[in-house]
Amino acid sequence: MRALTEAGNDVVALYWSKTGNWFQVPADIEANEFADGLPRSAEPVTIQVGEQGGFYRSGKRGKLTQIEISAVVVCCHGGPGEDGSLQALFDLAGIRYTGPSQAGAAVGMDKLAFSGTMEAAGISSLPLHLITTDLELDEQGPLIVKPRFGGSSIGIEIVDDLPTAKALASSQPLLRNGAVVQRYLDDAIDLNISVRTYPEKSLSAIERPLRPEEDGIYSYADKYLTGSQGMASAPRELPAELPADIEGQLRTMASQVVDLAMVRSVARIDFLWNSAGLWVNEINTIPGSLSWYFWSYEGVPFAQLLAEMIHEATLSPGATFRTDGADGTALRDVGAISHKLA
Repeated sequence: MRALTEAGNDVVALYWSKTGNWFQVPADIEANEFADGLPRSAEPVTIQVGEQGGFYRSGKRGKLTQIEISAVVVCCHGGPGEDGSLQALFDLAGIRYTGPSQAGAAVGMDKLAFSGTMEAAGISSLPLHLITTDLELDEQGPLIVKPRFGGSSIGIEIVDDLPTAKALASSQPLLRNGAVVQRYLDDAIDLNISVRTYPEKSLSAIERPLRPEEDGIYSYADKYLTGSQGMASAPRELPAELPADIEGQLRTMASQVVDLAMVRSVARIDFLWNSAGLWVNEINTIPGSLSWYFWSYEGVPFAQLLAEMIHEATLSPGATFRTDGADGTALRDVGAISHKLA
């Protein structure tokens, strides 16, 4: 909000609360005002779907006034803001927005679907398995257990064997909507790259996140709680020092992922690398900090990155759902319902 305002834009700041309600807040609000929940300065607004879809504020005598918005910059990292739920709502309301489409968001958030898409396309990725009571694996531990739907390393655990993984999946609340498991590579190096699709498909420099400890996963705390700017201030090697062939392979794979995963706007693709190979790990379709630090390194200021994301969004239709076949022909030909039930 601050970057767009300082660049001369008239910004409408919308807050989607934990209760699912919508509010408008001042564009110069500080982050710490959200620490205890709803800021005192928040004013309720509503969202409507359909022909008159959009955001509305209530005026005198309850009269609703539509809020003029060219496009919504979606900054929801994780949860229903990144899994396709919010995107579907905006599609139904005819609101243009940055980031992935509903389908792209859903594929990106579902680790099993994303892994299966990579496998079907022949792109190297570590085998991923849905944890069920009858799952059997030939692989020995350690294993890494992850929520099937989720991000930011929340709910991820390293276990010694499959029985422990199954017990964790049945008892951990963060895994109640599904859990996946794969072999844990304790010697693997994390490598990340950002991609953007406007004004043309572009790949950033590659980063190597630096964990405070040599062993273990790159945790939520490592990503977001180690500096004043969250992910943007986490320790990293950028650009990563890599053999030329590994860098070339990673860039080729990342370019393929853009098309396969329906990437739009700005995303981050995460890889794992060791002496045995290079694998696509997962994608963040709305990455923390919108991956702006990647593009700042490339000479793209944050305000420019946002402006180009908004311009891309304004070029897209405001509603993408289809109504083919809903012309009434089938209903006219169906006959009386009572005959169908006889």
